Amino acid sequence: MQHVMNDVDQLMTATRDCPVVVIGAGPVGLAAAAHLVERNVPFVVLERGAAVGANVLAWGHVQLFSPWQYCVDAAAERLLQASGWQSPPADRFPTGAELVHAYLQPLAMLPPIAGAIHLATEVVRVTRHGLNKGDSRNRERQPFAVHVRAADGRTTVIQAAAIIDASGTYTNPNPLGAAGVPAPGEPEAAPQCVYGIPDVAGVDRMRYVGKRVAVVGSGHSAFQALLELLALKQAHPTTQITWVIRRSTDALETIYGGGAGDALPERGALGQRMRAAVDAGQLALVCDWRTDAVVQTQAGVVLCDGMRQLAPVDEVIVTTGFRPDVHMLGELRVGLDEIVEAPHALAPHIDPNLHSCGTVPPHGIRELRHPEPGLFVVGMKSYGRAPTFLLLTGYEQVRSVVAGLAGDWQAALDVQLVLPETGVCSGPDAGACCVPVAQSVAMIDSCCAPAPRTVTVHDIAVLLDAPASRCC
Repeated sequence: MQHVMNDVDQLMTATRDCPVVVIGAGPVGLAAAAHLVERNVPFVVLERGAAVGANVLAWGHVQLFSPWQYCVDAAAERLLQASGWQSPPADRFPTGAELVHAYLQPLAMLPPIAGAIHLATEVVRVTRHGLNKGDSRNRERQPFAVHVRAADGRTTVIQAAAIIDASGTYTNPNPLGAAGVPAPGEPEAAPQCVYGIPDVAGVDRMRYVGKRVAVVGSGHSAFQALLELLALKQAHPTTQITWVIRRSTDALETIYGGGAGDALPERGALGQRMRAAVDAGQLALVCDWRTDAVVQTQAGVVLCDGMRQLAPVDEVIVTTGFRPDVHMLGELRVGLDEIVEAPHALAPHIDPNLHSCGTVPPHGIRELRHPEPGLFVVGMKSYGRAPTFLLLTGYEQVRSVVAGLAGDWQAALDVQLVLPETGVCSGPDAGACCVPVAQSVAMIDSCCAPAPRTVTVHDIAVLLDAPASRCC
């Protein structure tokens, strides 16, 4: 770790006249801005959308299962309260739109932050100034070159001391095709497909009234869409709903989540409402399904899986998750796990093939580092293709990263985080999934335990020194 500290310190010294560039003005990007303000580190925030929290507004109708107490960054709250801002009730559950309007917009309007935000500004590419990926000469002392495109199409280059990429994954959804690429016929069926969570109860209501609708996916996004469709069906009984999942019937209990054992009650309640709907026969359930073709017929859209095919539907809601778009980082030395596409030190703890605890050991600048000095991917994008992420995780990430960029390495490495547990840990052997890690950190709270846990930087150091294990 000492060489990482030295590289970052040298970079920040050599590029002292350049700002830190934060990519993305969502919750985690603006939290980074708040910490940079407190540390008196110059910065700019580049947001592709026309407003702060643009990605969040895209699902603004959806209520979070995290209450306000888990949605506000500590540094952001300090800055806001100094301006007279009143925090919403800690136990209320905001919608995405409320998160933006009641928190992100007031934060972005604070004078130390407002002048640093550039909206409708897309980051096209990030490189080292004058260096390609293969050139190592004096690399750790060269600023980054951030190539940006404005709304009018003009391109410019901004030199940066460091990069905090908080651009998220919401604009890059996974396809319907089970092989990770669009299934044959999927692009042609795009008018009948929605990727993400449509506003079934609001502006998209008439699109689904009385229609045959297939929802593909087994996460919380699927639950949200399905429950809204079920409410629609109560008013319009001719609406038909089919829930399509890749996992087997035996996995349903894990899919439904921890129920009353979930430390976030709203998250647990989603799964229990889905269980009740399936048990009551309110929708059709198709398990062990992997879409390998999409066929448009006169009767409707037909999803195919090998030799099987579903009955025709009018609409398909694709809630198969999201993935990071790292194209803009292509000329930088990015170190990503080959499966999860998260940093190597973080990936073993979030791989959904082996567990889905909803929590992860606390991590910061140490675990988020890349071979490229000064590059940090944070927030949802740091989780790669892993499906679960809480804002508190991103807030602690940027607190640690910004402390390191400011040269306060004691604070940067003192990573602590308390996350609400899901009450369930899934995987090939959920009962034993935590054993290797628990042993290597002297039996720190099990990842499967229903109570919140705190793990210190000492614990994570022990964990990093232990043999690699894809577990909690």
